[in-house]
Formats: sequence, C-alpha cells, structure tokens
Amino acid sequence: MYPSNIRERLKNNELLLSTLIFGREPHVAAAIYQTKPDWVWIDQEHSPWGTESINMLCVMARQAGVAGVIRVPWNTPGDIKKAYDVGAVGVMVPQVDTPEEVKDAVRFAKYPPIGERGIAPWFAMPLGITPQEVIQKANDETILILQMESVEAFSKIDEILEVENFEVMLFGPDDFTASLGVSSPSHPKVEKAMLDVAAKVKKSGKALATTFADPETARRWIKEGYRMMNVSSVLALGTIQTEKIFNELREEFG
Repeated sequence: MYPSNIRERLKNNELLLSTLIFGREPHVAAAIYQTKPDWVWIDQEHSPWGTESINMLCVMARQAGVAGVIRVPWNTPGDIKKAYDVGAVGVMVPQVDTPEEVKDAVRFAKYPPIGERGIAPWFAMPLGITPQEVIQKANDETILILQMESVEAFSKIDEILEVENFEVMLFGPDDFTASLGVSSPSHPKVEKAMLDVAAKVKKSGKALATTFADPETARRWIKEGYRMMNVSSVLALGTIQTEKIFNELREEFG
C-alpha cells in the first residue's frame, strides 16, 4: 500500500499495464481496480473535472495495490503538487518540449533538496500514515512522467534525456502525429520516431511509456520496448465487447 513499488518495477523492466479512469465515482474506480492494472491513468488535462473530483481515487488505488497516475493540465507547480498531495504515485506532465521545461517539472515535482515542491501531503491521514513518512520517502517513491508530443521535443530528445530526476518518458502518439502534420499514428514517420525514441530512452536508463486504444497496437509497441503501456479504458473495451455480443445475438436470433 505504501510506499509504492512502482520505481523498483520500472528498474526491473517489468511490463506495467494501465487503463484510463473514465469517471470520478468511487464505485467505478473500485471496479476498474479489480481488473488488476499496475497503474491507472487519471486524466485532468482534457477532462471536465476539477482537482476536488480526484478526492479519494488515488488513496483507493494505493489500497488496491495500484499506482495512480494523474495527468495534470499543464506544467505548473499548483497542478503538480496538488496531484501528488492527493496521493498520486505518478504525475504526468503534457507537452514538455525543452530541457528548460523538464527542469521546471522536476523543480515542481520533487521535495527539497532536489526541487521546490511545497509540503502538505493531504493523503497521509486517510491512508493511515504520517505526513513525515511521506515527506521522507516522496522523492524516492513517486515518479514523474513527461510527455514527448511534438517535433520540437523530438528534436531535443537527447538534451531532454540528460536532465536528471524524472523517471519516465511517455511518447504521445496522437499529438506527435498532429505536430508532424501526418494523418495517423501508424504513419511511417511516426513509427520511425517511436523506434528512435525507444532506442534513446533505453540507453538513458529511464522508463518508456505510451498509450493506445487498440490492444493489438499496444502489443506491437510493448515488443519494441514500451513497457509502461496504457491500454484504452474499461468503458471503451466493455462497450466494444457489448456491441459485438448484441450483433452476434441479433444475427443468431434476429
């Protein structure tokens, strides 16, 4: 439950699978945690919900042995520290394009002496641990995930990977596709970039992540080294299966 073992599992190059938390209701989150993901993607960048909606989701995730990862709206100290303070094991920062922006994210995410994150770990009490325990372990227990989503970030990938104290690079296939000006993440130029990034991240000692809605596409990129993989959502996969069942029953009994 605490501390999370996600850092150790990253170092061991284990396969870490995630799915999207598509709502904010505790009973829905509990059902998702029962599918036994290694981590979950709680999106605050594109979702309509505010920080208060996250509430106990990360505490519940820790209790279920799942690493809650919150994608914050932007690379700002307020968003990042609030995400960690409600119990996120990982914070994901979108659209980080330069080494300077990476250094900002590290400064916002880590307690002194590494960074400048303010100290108020709200989740300690509901989890039944002391704030002091969180403060002592946070820099070694949590992970910082930076999203590489643009041609600019790709052009500076070597400099970005030289920055210390972030643990995971996540390739954002959809935004990178748009930045590149092509039509699909399966475009050869996107796939070549994903392969190039995989090789560079592997040499850096950091972990490599990405996300795909299609499980078969996810399987392909896991084989290429993307060991921290978000696969669609329980809602999407469930509705696909339900539609399939309806179609089969109508065809059989129409």
